[in-house]
Amino acid sequence: MAFASFAEDDDSGDLAEINMIPLIDVMLVLLVIFIVTAPLLTHAVKVELPKASSTPNLTQPENVQIAIDAESRLWWNGEAVAPDVFTERMRAAAALQPQPELHLRAEATTPYEKVARVMSEAARHGLTRIGFVTEPQH
Repeated sequence: MAFASFAEDDDSGDLAEINMIPLIDVMLVLLVIFIVTAPLLTHAVKVELPKASSTPNLTQPENVQIAIDAESRLWWNGEAVAPDVFTERMRAAAALQPQPELHLRAEATTPYEKVARVMSEAARHGLTRIGFVTEPQH
């Protein structure tokens, strides 16, 4: 095997090249070994898990539908109510066990101040579960 020299007067020297064939052979053998042994490396441990049987809690709280229209009129479960009747119904709903969920619907043109007052009234009576009902966009 001839090597190139660093002397400037010798221009006829051959350069050494790396023989890639043995390297490729070794890589292919390693690849085959890994392909064969890879499925053997997965360990599955059989664990017998406990089984629990439970029934769902059937005590569902009542839902109260509160609606506010564009003229700031209040509706309780589809029935128009005056502000003083609304306050009495809030007080009665707060006394129920479990407390009902309030589903608040408001038109897009309803002033935010009216929605905030209804939420404040509910919080003052201890009703904390309030959900906003909206229409999906198409």
